[in-house]
Amino acid sequence: MNWNTFDLNLLVVFDAVMQEKNLTRTGQRLGLTQSAVSHALSRLRHMLNDELFVRSPEGMLPTPRAERMAGPIHQALQNIRVVLEADEFDPSQASRSFTISANNYAARAIIPAFVHRVATLAPSVVIEVRPMGMLHTLDQLDAGAVELALETLTEGGERFKCVGLLEDDYVAILSSDHPVANEAALSIEHMGNLSHITITSSGDDTRFVDHALAEHGLARQIWARVPLHSLKSVLIGSRALAIVPRRVAADFMTAGPFIIRSLPFLSPRVSLSMIWHRRLDDDPAHRWLRATLRASVKEP
Repeated sequence: MNWNTFDLNLLVVFDAVMQEKNLTRTGQRLGLTQSAVSHALSRLRHMLNDELFVRSPEGMLPTPRAERMAGPIHQALQNIRVVLEADEFDPSQASRSFTISANNYAARAIIPAFVHRVATLAPSVVIEVRPMGMLHTLDQLDAGAVELALETLTEGGERFKCVGLLEDDYVAILSSDHPVANEAALSIEHMGNLSHITITSSGDDTRFVDHALAEHGLARQIWARVPLHSLKSVLIGSRALAIVPRRVAADFMTAGPFIIRSLPFLSPRVSLSMIWHRRLDDDPAHRWLRATLRASVKEP
């Protein structure tokens, strides 16, 4: 391979296909036609003597070699962008994307307001939010797969910066037609006698509810265990309640007939931090990203 004539734009296309797993979306992301993306991918396949991506029902599936290339190429392109970008970042004129990983709490508590704010301030900036998944947060940041993570981690060590973004408490959320909806407060007896829905996907530890009830000789009656994204549909019209962070409950209130009630005992605090690699500390675009996230945090 002659590196003197190698077209670095091929790596930009490769990185975008790796992210999108779809040639049409890759073209839209890069401002290219699908045929131009296909042609670039064909050139790279020929140069590397590897298929790189194979069509599958789930999209363009990377080969083992493409998997090995993905992290280093993404990181190299990110480093090049940081070096070449101007010392100041003008969001109104910027045309780029940011990749963020967020836990379920962040996805409900802050991402909606953040995405709307970015759309207003930076209409050509694309925010890609990924669920935490099974990969370790710091490994994703190290590899450059994501530029910022939103989760509960409080210590990032020497390579990562971790800054608290918000704190929250837990509340009960019920359907507005629940039998106790007209009562001003939930009692400890309500908490013991009513059915509960617990969340299987949020990572929240609500065992404090069981401990508080046990002190009064009561026990939580679990009616269903569901992922957070299913809670709204399950909760509407039910005779159950769910214990969720206050900001999650507030987000539910904007889209459904619910009521929120404080708990009749002390709630632990829920914390959310933003974590990034220290190499991005002084990147103007990343500084803007972090400041915009902070500005998106509202009181529940």
